[in-house]
Amino acid sequence: MAEKKFEDAMQRLEEIVQGLEGGDLPLGDSLKVFEEGMDLAKFCSKELEAAEKKVTLLVRESGGKLSEAPFESDGDNDAS
Repeated sequence: MAEKKFEDAMQRLEEIVQGLEGGDLPLGDSLKVFEEGMDLAKFCSKELEAAEKKVTLLVRESGGKLSEAPFESDGDNDAS
């Protein structure tokens, strides 16, 4: 089985949402694609979390030297 790609999963998830919003599917089919959508959403969430962990910012120190620092999203900042 081929490895699932994030972009493909997101595209399929969008198709599922559009199909469910259309309201044309029978209940059984709606439940089936809803379950598929939930699995895809979990996969995409895990992929995004893994990517976020890999993100680093280059920080220029005094003297011009470049170093790596872990990425901190706005949600991680408690400053008010």
